[in-house]
Amino acid sequence: MTEHEETGTVAAGSLASAGAGARQALGTAGTTVKDGIVQSLRGIDEIETEIVNLVRNTVANALRATGSVANETVTVSRDVVNGAISAAEEVGGGLVSAVRAVAKGVVLGVADVGGDVVRAASETASAAVLAAGRVGADVGLVAKRAVDGVVDAGRETGGNVAQLAKAATQGAMEAAGSIGTAAVATVREFLIGVAEGLKDVVGAVLPKPRQSAGA
Repeated sequence: MTEHEETGTVAAGSLASAGAGARQALGTAGTTVKDGIVQSLRGIDEIETEIVNLVRNTVANALRATGSVANETVTVSRDVVNGAISAAEEVGGGLVSAVRAVAKGVVLGVADVGGDVVRAASETASAAVLAAGRVGADVGLVAKRAVDGVVDAGRETGGNVAQLAKAATQGAMEAAGSIGTAAVATVREFLIGVAEGLKDVVGAVLPKPRQSAGA
């Protein structure tokens, strides 16, 4: 381990101790994803596909195990995102790099079991923004990466990409609203051009800037 990695790990440990009371307890799916991503982020080169597959399989298996895909999609999606955030804290970085793969994996996993991918897209983006706010990460960049991951999944499955992007954008904006006006502005700025060919769809969801602010 390099000196930089050691420093990051120590810092992450301090964050974990300080925020232990506020952090949500992870379920089985979240813990599985956390442990897998911790290992992947320690060797960050070319690991995005590994994270996608890990999340996809974990989500699909967790939903099959519950026997209630419709009712558990939100819980499992949020648990997996929180597991990813916890992993990033533990290794001292890598959150932004992992979010796109995690979001893609969640939507693909839900699709594999015939679940509501639109709802999963919204909940995943929302959970990612909320988690970023909790740990002090860049909420705008995290939101963009989450929506990008959702779009990737939509394209891979042949789903309605515009609908998925809209749902993810709405989820991200609602989460930003619960954090504060600065977060809303930041998320909006990052999501304006979230995906080529989807600007009109995303723009219709985002709140319009005030005229007085200048454009």
